[in-house]
Amino acid sequence: AEITSRSKEEVMGHDLVARFISPDYRESVKIVLDSALDGIETANFEFPLYTKQGERVEVLLNATTRRDGSNGKPVGVVGVGQDITEKKQAEIELKRVADDLRKLIDTANAPIFGIDTAGRVNEWNQKAAEITGRPKDEVMGHDLVAEFISPDYRESVKAVLDNALDGIETANFEFPLYTKEGERVEVLLNATTRRDASGNVSGVVGV
Repeated sequence: AEITSRSKEEVMGHDLVARFISPDYRESVKIVLDSALDGIETANFEFPLYTKQGERVEVLLNATTRRDGSNGKPVGVVGVGQDITEKKQAEIELKRVADDLRKLIDTANAPIFGIDTAGRVNEWNQKAAEITGRPKDEVMGHDLVAEFISPDYRESVKAVLDNALDGIETANFEFPLYTKEGERVEVLLNATTRRDASGNVSGVVGV
């Protein structure tokens, strides 16, 4: 009643799906409830409920079969829902920030690359593609040091990247990159540790 602004008296005896579920979710919600009536329960089903004022509330539903105590036959469904509206809004905002950051990286006026923990390229912005003559699809997934660093600098570049993978970051490290045409480009590198949402090291970003 609280999250929907609909009192118990307003909803008792009414068809839940037809009256209180938005048209685009009626079919999927009905399937979940019908399955529970057949004894097939569903956990963590997400769908929106709309309040009396028309505001959207995101709900995480567990649909459990309700059974007759005497014979065990299904007599209905009990739905236990959790309001996850704030969580969903936070996820949307996080995605927006991540998208903005990706655009910023891609269009930055400096070469930016990233590697995963195995040293494979997983980030390669437009400027990196421009100065090396190597487009993003040509380098993604490839070993940065083994394939794109000259033999005489592989050991030192690898040491810088390995240190960053261990959380030891390096600033202003100079080394040459070679373009696709074999031209030498001098690069000043800042190697920064990349971490996932849990704080675990997931790679290195080089600017």
